[in-house]
Amino acid sequence: MKAIVYHGVGDVRFESVPDPVLPSSKGAIVHITTCGICGSDLHPYHVNPGLGSFCIGHEAVGTVAAVGSDVRNFKVGDRVLVAASAGCGECARCERGEVILCERSTIGRAFGQGLPDLSGCQAEGVAVPAADRNLWPLPEEFSDDVGIMLTDNLSTAWYCARGAKVKPGDTVAVIGLGSVGLSCVMAAKAMGAARVFAIDLLADRRAAAAALGAEPIDVEDVRAAVLEMTDGAGVDAALDASGGRITTPLAVSLARRGGSVSVVGVTEQPAFEFPVLECLRKNLTFVTGVCSVQAQLPEIVSALKSGKLSADHMESLVTHRIPLSEARDAYKVFDERPEGLKKILLTPSG
Repeated sequence: MKAIVYHGVGDVRFESVPDPVLPSSKGAIVHITTCGICGSDLHPYHVNPGLGSFCIGHEAVGTVAAVGSDVRNFKVGDRVLVAASAGCGECARCERGEVILCERSTIGRAFGQGLPDLSGCQAEGVAVPAADRNLWPLPEEFSDDVGIMLTDNLSTAWYCARGAKVKPGDTVAVIGLGSVGLSCVMAAKAMGAARVFAIDLLADRRAAAAALGAEPIDVEDVRAAVLEMTDGAGVDAALDASGGRITTPLAVSLARRGGSVSVVGVTEQPAFEFPVLECLRKNLTFVTGVCSVQAQLPEIVSALKSGKLSADHMESLVTHRIPLSEARDAYKVFDERPEGLKKILLTPSG
């Protein structure tokens, strides 16, 4: 089959790779119809993780092409999404959907990260271990675009907002308005936030957030503006979808006393100064982590079906559709981040 193979900084190639095989009697093979490029895919594109060459990507939807004899919830032909996060499917954590904390692994596991038993999803097909836990049925009423958003970006945003305990009537600040940040706006609104302030350096991203019902902050002194708009109190919840030495301290500064800060942005900076005294003095709740997609999907699917989340809004984040064979150019475009770019989807040729 054909796939996108990572070879080093700035070097991804459309190549022939071995066809996927069933990983075990509990696994499945998915024929991929649509896959996506995530912002975190740019990290190895910028900094070589030292894992050699590997098929990259962790966002995919498609149809089941084969199942092992012990798979109970899926059959050949089923339309599915591949959850970005993966677990053994059998331990207590995995049973609760908390696959990132799988008890049989010492690290959080995801597709397309160079792990020997989890290939990437920017390909014509992918082998999925523990299919009953790591696949999710994709209802016919949901488009491939919606399915891709559920595999990671929207699920991560939901996890972020849930971590901050966003509730009806809250004021929320979202920092970083890429695909995950815009999804944070949707999640906060779906959870009943009264006001959502949208913060990003790029005007087109602020405009996109405004179209989702957020209030864009278009001034140099963001903190002063948010304090003025909250009568000096700050927000109930600050959601940092960027992560790093600028945005995380900003999130802390925007939160009210007794408020919450939730960080899901994956930074390329391994360490930076953190305003711990400000957190202490404000009695803040600070949470961060990697999303277990499987734990978020039941609520998200319910919110979509009830209308709390809009499929149209989710689909509006898709701005580019590019053949898988042109992924080298797609990565260059994504890295350059031209005005208006939000989400790039790749279509396998086979």
